[in-house]
Amino acid sequence: MHSDRNEDEMRMKVREMIGEIGTAIFTTVDAEGRLRGRPMRTQKPDADGRTLWFFTRADSPKVAELEQDSRVQLGYSEPKSQDYVSLFGRGRVVREVARKRDLWTDGLRTWLPEGPESDEVALIAVEIEGAEYWDGVSSSLRYAYGYAQSLLTGEPDRGGENAKVDFRG
Repeated sequence: MHSDRNEDEMRMKVREMIGEIGTAIFTTVDAEGRLRGRPMRTQKPDADGRTLWFFTRADSPKVAELEQDSRVQLGYSEPKSQDYVSLFGRGRVVREVARKRDLWTDGLRTWLPEGPESDEVALIAVEIEGAEYWDGVSSSLRYAYGYAQSLLTGEPDRGGENAKVDFRG
């Protein structure tokens, strides 16, 4: 598995896959150096496509963790289509009411009933530094073909696409 896309095309591919999957395991580093992950819904990215947004409670442990260590790992997974994305970057807490209003959807009231104007609601901006994606073999027919080919040749199936993507450049 590899990609014949250029860097801009691969960045677009990452953003497309994230948009389709929607929910990430958002991983931070706690005060003892342990990795802590939790599911979080991605909001729409910035126009530059290098910043992802997440709503959170302002007093959540991840806010304190980001203030001590800004490193973030995001994992997106859609097993049915065999699509996976792993991102790393830096997170920062944003409390601007205008930004919260801009990204707010009413469905968020389920977890944040106070609404975007509340000081109890914050955003996390994740500046993407890099990513890797796997756009897998999703059809049963393609899977069967790859399986048969592997049996005959003894080589793994090369279907699908995999690439490491630099978002810093």
